Amino acid sequence: MQDDALSVRQNSTLSSLLAERIEVSILSGELAAGERINEAVLAKQYGVSRGPIREAARLLAAQGFVEFVANKGAFVREVSREDLLEIYDLRAVLTGHACRLAAKNKGGSLDALKALHHEMDAAARADAPEEYYRLNLAFHDALIALADSPRLAVMLQSLIKEAHLYRQVSLARHPDMAQSNVEHGKILAAIEKGDARAASREGEAHVRAGKERFEAAVAPKKN
Repeated sequence: MQDDALSVRQNSTLSSLLAERIEVSILSGELAAGERINEAVLAKQYGVSRGPIREAARLLAAQGFVEFVANKGAFVREVSREDLLEIYDLRAVLTGHACRLAAKNKGGSLDALKALHHEMDAAARADAPEEYYRLNLAFHDALIALADSPRLAVMLQSLIKEAHLYRQVSLARHPDMAQSNVEHGKILAAIEKGDARAASREGEAHVRAGKERFEAAVAPKKN
């Protein structure tokens, strides 16, 4: 009985590790939206049997990264434009709440946020969207950490990861990086003052402005 319990625990741990690796492949684009999760190929790649790969796919389905199609198997989930717009709306509300908590808590150092804000200014001036996007993700991670709410962190990180599944337009190539960072500065200033209401307002407005930038980026070109 103990050996059976140990086997279950080991298989569960292996499936979780495989799910993390496959998630990285999905978020990096190595496994594209709509692509089939090929158990045989992945089992050979990771040197495991197909069982843990199948269980890893189930774990990823529960997180919204994978979907199962009857009689066809598991596929990387495709996020539509409408899905992404809803994600922006949800992120706006939750980001506003995170900023409010960060301003109220004032329990952490703002040095990381200030440094990232400065680096994003440099990336915007250098017209380096990929670098700006990487720093932007780090800025929002630091912001979430300041809110000191594990439940909120899980919800926001899940939405951010889900947004990566949208493949029509790279989220790193939205225009107006400078304006985006002006908005970051307003969030930072409100948190530094401990103004929870202003921080919430600026945080929500920033994500809603990001939604508008996304819509402009995917709008059909006019002749």
